[in-house]
Amino acid sequence: MSEHSPPLRVPDSADPQAADAHPLARRGRPALVDPAALADCALDLFVEKGYAATRLEDVALAAGVSKGTLYLYFDSKAALFAAVVRQGLVPALAGGEALLDNHRGSGADLMRELLWGWWRLIGATRLGGLPKLMVAEARNFPDIAELYHREVMARGCALIRRAIDYGHARGEFRVAGDPCTVQAVMAPLLLRVLMKHSFGCVDHAAPARDASAESTDIAASIEFVIRALEHD
Repeated sequence: MSEHSPPLRVPDSADPQAADAHPLARRGRPALVDPAALADCALDLFVEKGYAATRLEDVALAAGVSKGTLYLYFDSKAALFAAVVRQGLVPALAGGEALLDNHRGSGADLMRELLWGWWRLIGATRLGGLPKLMVAEARNFPDIAELYHREVMARGCALIRRAIDYGHARGEFRVAGDPCTVQAVMAPLLLRVLMKHSFGCVDHAAPARDASAESTDIAASIEFVIRALEHD
């Protein structure tokens, strides 16, 4: 897939004309399968087994549908993965962009809201397994790597860059949002979620940490980042 290739197409179940054009609908059979539910089942399998090991047959079985039914909505595993990304990760990024557009307070408060929002919506949920999946499998699957980079990583980096620039323009942050600073801001939470979805399975101390303790750790990481950005 080249830089100018069109995005992978994900069927829009909310489009009534698309439903009318459905081959089952033309034969008078109602389309009862929710594509969002199929993507939700796929998320669990992608996170648990990885991209390469997940088969469309596995997703169909988990969703309680036939493989043929799954193919009516997603013609490839790449299209199904695109739906998982667009259903789970993209709305969180859109929410962060809206938050930034409407923020009128300090740069530190903006950064707290953005980083905490990322953790609540992604890092602390099943979606947190997707960054680990991409680190492990991006090189072997350039089509999904390009999709993820374009729709998640590039957009997330742009959001953090704008937030840093906001604080810098107000005289609160010592630096502007250059690429190295953006990576430094994102690194602590990304590393935490990668460790959680990799070595978490053998870290026997991890299950003993309750949600309150985890929140304390996340708060410390976020405050560390903000203090690094602020003037002395």
